[in-house]
Amino acid sequence: MITAGLERKKDRFLISTDRELLKIDSVNEYLVQESYWAKTRTIEQTKTAIENSLCFGVYENGKQIGFARVVTDFSTFAYLADVYILPEYQNRGLGKWLIETILEHPDLKGFRRWVLATLDAHRLYEKFGFTALKNPERWMEKVASDAF
Repeated sequence: MITAGLERKKDRFLISTDRELLKIDSVNEYLVQESYWAKTRTIEQTKTAIENSLCFGVYENGKQIGFARVVTDFSTFAYLADVYILPEYQNRGLGKWLIETILEHPDLKGFRRWVLATLDAHRLYEKFGFTALKNPERWMEKVASDAF
């Protein structure tokens, strides 16, 4: 399980795993109104997802400007999900810093496999070693009708 909270500061920005800092309503608002992958998510689903994930909030002077969560067994596998930086803060290196911070977290080291799904951020994730599935014939999925 989680051994330590994590905090990283850069200029006026903060990345933290402290759940008390998360603005869950803001996260849900972004996911429903701005993302392509969570348009039908309810606030209850967002709260449950956060409760069952290791979450990373990105803040500027206390205002939440980004988010990501990792669904993991803390041993072998991690799924990176719900990653975003608000549009007005993009192209400042904050997304790269967020992914770098996640991958450096001491409780997320040594996994056999990380996975994620993206429509448009392949270049960002490739910088951190993510690739297309090496053996897609081994993977299966069961997808809800409203999944992106």
